[in-house]
Amino acid sequence: MRRASNDPNERFSDRYAASGAQALIAAEREVLGSDYQANGYTTLAQAEAIGSALGLQPADRLLDLGSGCGYPGLHLADRCGCEVATLDPVPSGASTAARRADRDGVAERHLGVVGDGAALPFRDRSFDAIVHIDVMC
Repeated sequence: MRRASNDPNERFSDRYAASGAQALIAAEREVLGSDYQANGYTTLAQAEAIGSALGLQPADRLLDLGSGCGYPGLHLADRCGCEVATLDPVPSGASTAARRADRDGVAERHLGVVGDGAALPFRDRSFDAIVHIDVMC
């Protein structure tokens, strides 16, 4: 029996890789209304409500903490025109987010960072808003 690892890279790399399967993307579209290869439960309507509540504008900087594949941060950057930094400890999730940012035409407003939310690699007050959803510890 394989013992569960505490290393998020080991625990989630396989999930991020599998999330690109067409059947899983179709299920995500049906259930969540999105196709970001998300591993969480936030619907498109909920992401829209978060963006509305934050009042994001093009001049704003958003941090998507524990972003995985970049949802909802990349979606909000696309809809609101803001800059977004996605931060996740798993390199495969960050790679997926970077590909999606390119696909959505927001790569010039996206900074993908592999890092830990417990030790943010940013200066204080670097962001106007933070989203932190569907994060597993």
